[in-house]
Amino acid sequence: MPARKKNDIAPTYDEEAALHEDGYVVIAGVDEAGRGSLAGPVVAGAVALSLYCNEDWIAEIRDSKCLTARQRETAFQSMRAASVAMGAGTANSTEIDRVGIIGATRSAMTRAIGSLPIQPDFLLLDAITLPEVDIPQRSIIKGDAKCLSIAAASIVAKVTRDSMMKDLDEKYPGYGFAQHKGYGTRQHIDGLEKLGACPIHRRTFAPVRRLMESLL
Repeated sequence: MPARKKNDIAPTYDEEAALHEDGYVVIAGVDEAGRGSLAGPVVAGAVALSLYCNEDWIAEIRDSKCLTARQRETAFQSMRAASVAMGAGTANSTEIDRVGIIGATRSAMTRAIGSLPIQPDFLLLDAITLPEVDIPQRSIIKGDAKCLSIAAASIVAKVTRDSMMKDLDEKYPGYGFAQHKGYGTRQHIDGLEKLGACPIHRRTFAPVRRLMESLL
């Protein structure tokens, strides 16, 4: 891994360790990627780390936003090689338009938890709650920067979504999805103005909605 900045602070295992002391065994961190994108799915990751979390690859884990694409991929493959319990869930643009981004994010998270190979008995969530999930849980503001399992989940979500957006770039060329992953960059807006919205655009999101209205 490249040298990190002096102010780089690693997420800790403190939350998980305290919950283990309280008797919880399988603790899963959950986070999402793509919530602010104008196109494509919102993707959630879920990760349940082992009780004794002392493997070398742990040093690679950070909030996905603090890592380069190569660092995220390296950390993801390290977790996979270590047989870490990982899961992912998605909600597509149609669902986002139908139920709203918060509802779709909750659905994606619920699906990610359900895809884990082991059922968690406690959830650590990044700044959101899942009232429909009957598992004890805690919402932590900026949890992806503070909590190791949530940071790991953020990597799973981001790597999974980036791969999906690269595939969607081949299906819907001209927008630059492989580069900006659906976020509102100048390249993306230029593509929207030139080509109009494609099936994976979120039509309820303001920039897309305004463009569509201007073409009426």
